[in-house]
Amino acid sequence: MTAYSIVYAPLDQATRTEQVVMRLSNAIISGILQTDEQLPNENELSRLLGVSPVTVRDALNTLRARQLIETRRGRHGGSFVCQVSVEIMRKYHPLRLIASGELADFSEFHCAVIGHSARLAAQRSTPDELRKLEQLVDSFAAATQPDARIQADMRCLLTLASQAQSASLANQELEIQAEWVPLMELLYREAAVHSEVVAAWRTLLVALYKGDDFACYQLAQEMITRITDHLLECKFRMDTDALFL
Repeated sequence: MTAYSIVYAPLDQATRTEQVVMRLSNAIISGILQTDEQLPNENELSRLLGVSPVTVRDALNTLRARQLIETRRGRHGGSFVCQVSVEIMRKYHPLRLIASGELADFSEFHCAVIGHSARLAAQRSTPDELRKLEQLVDSFAAATQPDARIQADMRCLLTLASQAQSASLANQELEIQAEWVPLMELLYREAAVHSEVVAAWRTLLVALYKGDDFACYQLAQEMITRITDHLLECKFRMDTDALFL
């Protein structure tokens, strides 16, 4: 599972142009889609996101108006990610656009999904599966760049959800990641936050190996809650400090 599979995962049937704009805008602002990277063509985006070509076209027009993508003509033309200025990043950063109350509600939902996943994983995971999760946590601990930390943490969360052996929980976590990943880019620039989350994963692993489902439930929720506290602090700094970015 990669960050790209999250960016281009199908959207639900109720989704329209604004959701496509938000998904791609968040991926650009957070650096998942990088400067000069070419987007899939309109038909491919329509297929990947599960929306009509007209919806994709309208969304791309909005992204161009926001100076997040540009159109290049010629044989190798298409839609390419722009170099994002600090002003545009500040204006459209997902952490700035989301309300604090909405972020808290989103965190509550994430806590419920990952807490329940951890509880079931403690009951159902095999030792081999837990060793695989431990290797992913080791990779997360070794990551030094924000994008690498985000992708490693994402793999840990999705693997934990899959080890619950519940398709519903795994799908819910996949949907959550589409909004969660762009929020984390600023956070994982800070080594102290990264170290704190690594420690939380290692504590959770101990409980998983013991099969202590109640402890796993609590520890997983506490990890998401601590991350949310950091996100809220980061949002406050972004909203009040003109030099933060």
